[in-house]
Amino acid sequence: MSFNDMLFTIKPNQNKLQDVLDLLKKHPEVKFISLNGVDLGGNNTDERIPVNCFFEDFNNFIENGIQTDGSSVVLPKIVELNDAKVDLIPDTSVNWYVDYNYNHFSEDTGLPVGTLRIPAYLVHNDKNPVGSRVILKNAIDTFTNELSDLIKRNPYVLNYMEIDSVDDIDEIILTSATELEFWVKTPDDVADVEQLSTSQVLKEQYWKRTIGPVRTALEQSILILDKYGLEIEMGHKEVGGVKAKLGNSGGFDHVMEQLEIDWKYSTAMQTADNVIHVKDVIRDVFDLHGLEVTFMAKPVEGVAGNGQHTHLGVSARMKNGEYKNLFSPKDFKKYYLNPIGFGAIMGILKNYEVINPFVSSGNDALNRLKPGFEAPVCIVGSIGHSPEVPSRNRTVLVGLVRDASNSLATRFELRSPNPKSNTFLVLATAYLAMLDGIKAALQAGKTPEELEAAFSKRPDEEAFYLPKDRAYRSEKNVFDEYTKEERDRLFGKPPATVWENILGFEKYPEKVKVLTCDNVLSEKILGSYEEAIMTQWATELYNRIIPNNMEVVRECVKLHKTDDERTDLDVVSWEKIKELRHFLMKDSLSRKSLFTRIKDALNAKDYNTASELQIIMREKMTELVETFIEYRKNLF
Repeated sequence: MSFNDMLFTIKPNQNKLQDVLDLLKKHPEVKFISLNGVDLGGNNTDERIPVNCFFEDFNNFIENGIQTDGSSVVLPKIVELNDAKVDLIPDTSVNWYVDYNYNHFSEDTGLPVGTLRIPAYLVHNDKNPVGSRVILKNAIDTFTNELSDLIKRNPYVLNYMEIDSVDDIDEIILTSATELEFWVKTPDDVADVEQLSTSQVLKEQYWKRTIGPVRTALEQSILILDKYGLEIEMGHKEVGGVKAKLGNSGGFDHVMEQLEIDWKYSTAMQTADNVIHVKDVIRDVFDLHGLEVTFMAKPVEGVAGNGQHTHLGVSARMKNGEYKNLFSPKDFKKYYLNPIGFGAIMGILKNYEVINPFVSSGNDALNRLKPGFEAPVCIVGSIGHSPEVPSRNRTVLVGLVRDASNSLATRFELRSPNPKSNTFLVLATAYLAMLDGIKAALQAGKTPEELEAAFSKRPDEEAFYLPKDRAYRSEKNVFDEYTKEERDRLFGKPPATVWENILGFEKYPEKVKVLTCDNVLSEKILGSYEEAIMTQWATELYNRIIPNNMEVVRECVKLHKTDDERTDLDVVSWEKIKELRHFLMKDSLSRKSLFTRIKDALNAKDYNTASELQIIMREKMTELVETFIEYRKNLF
């Protein structure tokens, strides 16, 4: 097999009828076409249409797409069983990627069978674009049009930028990138949390040399992804993991490692498409080597989870062909940012309560956001200790990334997303929030000095744009230098459950308006999304989390059999374990267990009570597991 003989990408300037037909005829290994639409739950479609059907009516396919079963995708309140006409319409403005099946080789070419995956919009009843892709497209259009108008109406901002005249700007472009982390392990292996935690504390794994099948799979993934033109910048070990063991068969077993792959930034829409494709390639390649990949946010409790730090930038392509960063100041020694940049970071922080439901939409996502694992736990930002001395505070929600020698590098890193986050919706809501802050800063004519002072306000201090009751900037390690109570007081109390996160839409109607401006997120689509994640939360809690916890409770059994096998400490520990087991799971005629009470609340749609009890369940389960581990350690 030679990669040089395979087709990997069809770029927007190659997707005209004759170009596509010529490419596919030259590459008979591409046997199928698939339209890739993304619903509100972040699920993407994948079907197999024989290439011959594509050849027969290319223009009709591009214009009208194909129909899908709308009732089977996540679009509640929009698509119903009796109103389920949803079409997939190809997007010709982005890259089309060929997805290869390395387990299926074509007899006529000797190459893997390929499927040309074409990103697509979801359209309901022929006229209503729905789904994640259209939300991001609308957000991009709104952001670029309004920012262009804001600069024209407030030309004072050019005094702090590397642009002489707004008339020199040809196009405003949203640039984004992600850092994808994932865990890889041999199938059916159970995590040794203590060993993983110890290795993490000792920092034994970060950027360590990979070996065996993990090294091979990582190298092959990088080489294949580069063939798609993604310009992979790095693949490396992350903080999580333990050393693999060489088994008796001569192969490595007990593999359990965390990796990261980064690639070059793209436009916002292309970035969201790339995330989907990269995950598919990584999963396929590691599977070929007998390794299981998970992109869950918190696959192993007690050790580092998987993040997908998302970088947000804005550039302008000038009429002379040059590119200018619209966040960078003219004088890097004097200012961190220009007014557009300051407005952008303030917009994210002010409106994050309504961004968060799109970033952390599931139980797994919130499990990752805990102190001690380099994941953000409160709404706070960082821009550095001084303009001359760059710094990267990895404990905050959003931080400034800048390089005085490269003004194009200025951007913001949002650290809360994870690989399961819907990148389309994360980018859409983040950019809309940024636009809100930019609009406020420019319309008020604020200078960088004034905006830095406002961004650096103390709690209970009046300041421009940002609410009085909280602080929004910290250059400290917010995990170690503040207590939980101090963080909650200074930066606001974070949601503990998905339900609490959803309530942000109800608690902050003025912030919701930031997302619904220009109908980017219509009330109907917002209601559909809210219904989708609420249903997902309740269903997962009832049918997955509680049953899994029941199994853990059943495994915490009495281990000492006779008096001479135990001490008084063992007796006390076991009594505590027994009490927790009964509280969590055992019903009686006079008292219901915690698990049953949660189920009853969900059945009654009493989501506030279910949410409160879920928090108690999490605390009691942690206490049970930790107590049982200590009890087991003390026995012979």
